[in-house]
Amino acid sequence: MSWDEDGTPHPLAQRRTGRSELEPDRLPEVRELEVLGWEPAPGELRWAFLPYVWPAAARTWIPDRSTHWAVETALDGRGHITAVEAAPLPEADLRGLDGESDAALAALGLPPRPRGRLWLLRPVGPYPTVAAVLGHLDRAAAALGLEPGPSARWLALARAELAALHDGPEQSAP
Repeated sequence: MSWDEDGTPHPLAQRRTGRSELEPDRLPEVRELEVLGWEPAPGELRWAFLPYVWPAAARTWIPDRSTHWAVETALDGRGHITAVEAAPLPEADLRGLDGESDAALAALGLPPRPRGRLWLLRPVGPYPTVAAVLGHLDRAAAALGLEPGPSARWLALARAELAALHDGPEQSAP
C-alpha cells in the first residue's frame, strides 16, 4: 500500500502540460482515461485513503492541471440571480482542502497524499464500476455494524475487501 510516490503519471497525461481552466473531471486526459475504463477517485473525505489502499494495478494518477473555481451568486429580494462571479479558488483555500484530507489520513496513521495529483481507479472484482465497488464496501461495513468513515476499522475493512476482490476468484456481483 502506498501513494506511488516515485511512480510516473499515466502516459496519456504526459502529452499535456500547463494549467487548464477546466475543472478536474473535464480535463481531456481524464475524459480519455474514462473511455479506457478509468474513473476519477471519489472526492468525499470518507474516501480520502482510497487510492492508497486500492490495488496498484487498478489505480493511476495524472498531474492536476485543473482549476478549482469559487462561484459567488448575488440574488435580488425575490431570489432571482442578479450576478454570478467565478474566480479561481485561492491557493490558501486549496491548501485548506488538502489539510482536511491530511488530518483524516494522519488520524488513520497514513501519510498525506502527494500534492498535485488526480487519482483514477478501475473497478476490481466482479463489479462493473468504482461506485459498485464502493457500494460493496458500504454493505460489508453495514454487515459488521461499522459506520463507513475515517476510522482504523473502516480502513482495515476497505483494505482487506479490496485485496480480496482484486486477488480472489471473480464471482457474480451480489
